[in-house]
Amino acid sequence: MGITKARHSDTFALSIEPRLSDLGGFHVRRLLPHAKRRMVGPWIFFDHMGPVTFDPGQGMDVRPHPHINLATVTYLFEGEIVHRDSLGCVETIRPGDINLMIAGRGIVHSERTGSALREAGHALHGLQLWLALPAKLEENEPEFLHYDADALPTCIIGDILVRVMIGSAYGVNSTVKQLSPTLYLEANLLRGQSLQLPDGVGERAVYLASGSVHIGETAIEPATMAVLDNNKGSVLKAMDDSRIVVLGGEPLGHRHIWWNFVSSRRDRIEQAKQDWLENRFVRVPGETEFIPLPDQ
Repeated sequence: MGITKARHSDTFALSIEPRLSDLGGFHVRRLLPHAKRRMVGPWIFFDHMGPVTFDPGQGMDVRPHPHINLATVTYLFEGEIVHRDSLGCVETIRPGDINLMIAGRGIVHSERTGSALREAGHALHGLQLWLALPAKLEENEPEFLHYDADALPTCIIGDILVRVMIGSAYGVNSTVKQLSPTLYLEANLLRGQSLQLPDGVGERAVYLASGSVHIGETAIEPATMAVLDNNKGSVLKAMDDSRIVVLGGEPLGHRHIWWNFVSSRRDRIEQAKQDWLENRFVRVPGETEFIPLPDQ
């Protein structure tokens, strides 16, 4: 799993395997950015967290750290995370909810296990993705938006329940704020079920969170992202009970990425480095820890 590789097929252009990365004391599977595919539509970062089980007294502790010129999108399958940020927002995200944090010109946040859950012990499983922002929105004021699970629309395609998390699919429009043309959906397929993927999206990829699926005659391996080579006509078939995520949208053009910073301008990232080194970001109220700038 620590090695990333790709293969071509008649059905999809690139298969991306995850590499392991540490996130607050446990490992995550990281798929984007990838050496051969930096982005899919506006999506520039993709982490699959867990599943992991924390013993009583332990939990997730991602100390305060900064972001610029991007938006983070957090979605849980299991567990809870307490979000705190430099705007003063405090929000607990639970399964099916979405946290959308638009960094704009700059924001700082932490992600931790709440005290009650930490004391009891718990499981955690979910996804965190980053969206690049259109250049005209990169320096907007930061914003944090939370959406409860029951605010996110679903639809039944055949017998398959599809949750439309961002964008539009199957005639359903998500309630989550859209910053550029974007697709993000989740579906759970039972063995033998098939799902026609939404058309009309500039770039698309499928991530298999669990189970076994084929596109045509080609298998997608578990914890692997298949980047599709066209924007129409793809059908998934579940060979076993499976959870899939579809992401995509219209490309925004080249973006620079370094640590927690994304921008269309390299000099903006250099400025953000200095701002964090020199303590010019607004801090998270009540938090005294922070993640130092990595060794450059």
